[in-house]
Amino acid sequence: MARADRLFRLLDALRRLPAPVTADRLADETGVSPRTLYRDIDALRAAGALIDGAPGFGYTLTEDPGLPPQMFDRLELEAIVLGLSMLHWQGDAALSAAADRALAKVTATLPPRKAEEARHVALLSYAYQPAAQVPEHLAALRDAAWEERAVDIGYTDRHARHTERRIWPLAVVYTDYEPWLLAWCCLRRDFRRFLVSRIVSLAETGESFRPRRVPLLRDMLEKLRGEAD
Repeated sequence: MARADRLFRLLDALRRLPAPVTADRLADETGVSPRTLYRDIDALRAAGALIDGAPGFGYTLTEDPGLPPQMFDRLELEAIVLGLSMLHWQGDAALSAAADRALAKVTATLPPRKAEEARHVALLSYAYQPAAQVPEHLAALRDAAWEERAVDIGYTDRHARHTERRIWPLAVVYTDYEPWLLAWCCLRRDFRRFLVSRIVSLAETGESFRPRRVPLLRDMLEKLRGEAD
């Protein structure tokens, strides 16, 4: 393998793998010996890459505008374009517009040949069935989950029973039908799944549940996997 290609692979591994990355893992990813890996890390540092760490502790890449741009192979580009294009029929208007902006930014940072590949991928998405109408407060639910803020909702279940409850939004799940909300229900003191289209009202609150979102979401996903098994 040419040295330039090897250095690009090393940069990709440092960007992609959870930091700090051990020298043994980086050597396996790039297919070189530990001694060669240490020389390659020194070469990247000499070229301006900010890489923290040392043998025995692992390495962490600090992104720097002087580094070469992230590179994608053809299949990775097709996965990016296909995934973003599916948001046009699975997501709401805000997510659809964000997908267009994200694809434009990715394409703009690619070398000309790769940018041309991104514009002419061999995979396209199309939905024969129109997506269900997404309530306008879906964006507020996403924001509340990110900011870890409780919200008050009015909800109508499949039996047409209406309840008012305070919830901690954990994540929005996009399906091929319509979105669901995973949340902690303060009324029931348990995890709940809410069909977003049945949330008839939403009011933001000043209550924060930070920093509990990530551990709660992990517990809920484990519970759902257990139910599926």
